Amino acid sequence: MYALPLVALVAASAAMAGLARRTPVPAPLLLVAMGLIGSYVPGVPTYTLSAHIVLPLLLPPLLYTAAVDSSYLDLRANLRPVALLSVGYVLFATFAVGWLAYRLVPDLPLTAALVLGAVIAPPDAVTAAAIARRVGLPARVTTILQGESLVNDATAITAYKVALAAAVGEGMSWGAGIGEFFLAAVGGVGVGLVLMVPLHWLRTHLKEALLQNTLSLLIPFVAYAAAERVHASGVLAVVVVALYLGHRAWQVDFATRLQEAAVWKMVAFVLESAVFALIGLQLPFVLRGLGAYAVVDTVWYAVAVFLAVVVVRFVWVYPATYLPRWMSKRIRDREPETDWTAPLIVGWAGMRGVVSLAIAFSIPTLTAGGAHFPARNLVLFLTFTTVIGTLVVQGLTLPLLVRVLRLPGRDLQTETLAEAQAQSEASAAAEARLEELLTDERNQLPQPLIDRLRTVLERRRNAVWERLGASNPVTGESADDTYRRLAGEMIAAEREVFVRLRDERAIDDEMLRTLLRRLDLEEAAAYREEADG
Repeated sequence: MYALPLVALVAASAAMAGLARRTPVPAPLLLVAMGLIGSYVPGVPTYTLSAHIVLPLLLPPLLYTAAVDSSYLDLRANLRPVALLSVGYVLFATFAVGWLAYRLVPDLPLTAALVLGAVIAPPDAVTAAAIARRVGLPARVTTILQGESLVNDATAITAYKVALAAAVGEGMSWGAGIGEFFLAAVGGVGVGLVLMVPLHWLRTHLKEALLQNTLSLLIPFVAYAAAERVHASGVLAVVVVALYLGHRAWQVDFATRLQEAAVWKMVAFVLESAVFALIGLQLPFVLRGLGAYAVVDTVWYAVAVFLAVVVVRFVWVYPATYLPRWMSKRIRDREPETDWTAPLIVGWAGMRGVVSLAIAFSIPTLTAGGAHFPARNLVLFLTFTTVIGTLVVQGLTLPLLVRVLRLPGRDLQTETLAEAQAQSEASAAAEARLEELLTDERNQLPQPLIDRLRTVLERRRNAVWERLGASNPVTGESADDTYRRLAGEMIAAEREVFVRLRDERAIDDEMLRTLLRRLDLEEAAAYREEADG
């Protein structure tokens, strides 16, 4: 009954995301637009966001894949700006936007306004990662945005719970609210610290890549559920575990890493595509029940809250960037100098997303006293318009802003040089180890095989340096590019022979799969991974 709508959602959103790769429009915006249009197309199934689905089922894997791909060392080096954004800014935005809504909307209680503030305070992890990949932000800016988006959901969800308890009349004091906030934060980190070592041990001791990757798919859900079970932050537990596992991924065998990278890339693509489409599909729901408010009033409230969200971020970002530097020589010495452009990008990259909508939909319809939750439909509407507004306005203009500011992107020449130097050191160590092993009579090999080992090693040593060299005057390729192209042609020729022999029944399908996998691994070794588009 529910399978067909779910399959239709995944298929349509994946197709649109694939189409977006061929257009200058970022995939999140195209998917949201598709959802907005699809929500009023006859025959399109009804999709309702639920916090009981988004938070425990969609958020953990999205956070996990983002955190695993993040750099623990880079995040640690930028801990101060990340913490100021993921904790300080979210709390500041909760109170600032909530106070504005309280002053703006007649008869809106302050507690309900703070619920709205908490709901729309956190920029979205999925959106930040998707936009950052597309526009090619400087490395430090990307690290700060990704680090913020990994942690800020925990801050916002905890602030929301505190504000909601006050709004529905459960009598939570400010002191109790602060205590719950710290309990959730410390507890979430604690659960992550407890789980990360045994989970890594289990990953490294499972002998089959299939079992290891099955465990990998379960880890984010286990970490999230364990933390939530003790009323701690599941978000922080997932992030801590993922950062640790990502930092020690080199200790897992190569087959697991190859398979895991492919599996998680597919999972992230499907979930991100479906999430953005779901945002647009919520339009009919947020428009229900707004009859008590005049159209002019609701539009004014939406514009004012959107502007407040944008302005409040800049009000926080610039002082948070410069004040600590002005006040502390240690910070000035430890952190690189920054100009006004980096805070501008960080301030403008505050797109909201599906987590805000999911939290908003979890607002109860009744208070503890049995009365209707004050202005619940308006809170849903303002959350939706803020999410759409930030995605469209900021998401569309961020790439243009980056181009206008001419921010220094990644220095590919410097990165390639560093890669070449690292490979040279590693190859020297491998060569020394090979010579050491060959002195042992148990490791004696025929000379052709010894030469092959040395040739492969020399090939790895030279491949990166060749990318720095001159291009082929005819094709424009580097020697490395030409090598990989010719290797691919040779492997394709072998593959065709294997298939022909299978078709002629000279070999069976099982043998064909074995031979093709061998070629696939050789091709994977010959071709360096291209950057994501």
